Amino acid sequence: MSNAIRIHNFPLSGHCHRVELFARLTGIDHELVFVDLAAGEHKKEPFLTLNPAGKVPVIEDGDIVIADSTAILVYLARKYAPDWLPADALAEAQVQRFLSLAANEIANGPAAARLVTVFGAELDANKAKATATYAFDLLEGHLEGRDWLVGDRVTIADVAIYSYTAHAPEGNVSLEPYPRIRAFLKRVEALPGFVAMPVSKAGLAA
Repeated sequence: MSNAIRIHNFPLSGHCHRVELFARLTGIDHELVFVDLAAGEHKKEPFLTLNPAGKVPVIEDGDIVIADSTAILVYLARKYAPDWLPADALAEAQVQRFLSLAANEIANGPAAARLVTVFGAELDANKAKATATYAFDLLEGHLEGRDWLVGDRVTIADVAIYSYTAHAPEGNVSLEPYPRIRAFLKRVEALPGFVAMPVSKAGLAA
């Protein structure tokens, strides 16, 4: 019987990409389980037994089931790749800061803007783009003199921020004003094991 972690995912979801990317970067044995969002599979059984919220990603690690992409990153790092989540109190708090940014301003900014252009979501595109600008201004300033978001090595903070930032142009959010962010994205992409999320021909990426 396989000991691979099952990752229930949808390929065009940046939340799912975070989890797959982390598994690839750390060499965690995993199996991708496609969830057909277009067919509403995430809102039906048996998926709802795994995650009553009806959202991807979800992982199964033996009898353990975890939903929410940042929670999954914390779990996988603590159990399988501890170097990716510092044990030092201050550094761990700094990682949490960027997990919160990923769950809030990144989700409500570039991710939401992309939902409008790629999936036709009925969201306020202008508000999403303004939130993206706010988040990217913060990141650009933070990256001055830094290669990574926390400390001197890559952590789950970088993985959490990467996917929707890299695909921001699909939501009509330009990365041209942000040279440090663009350099950061290239550093992530140069990591051994990196896997890209499929590009959608939408927005500025059309």
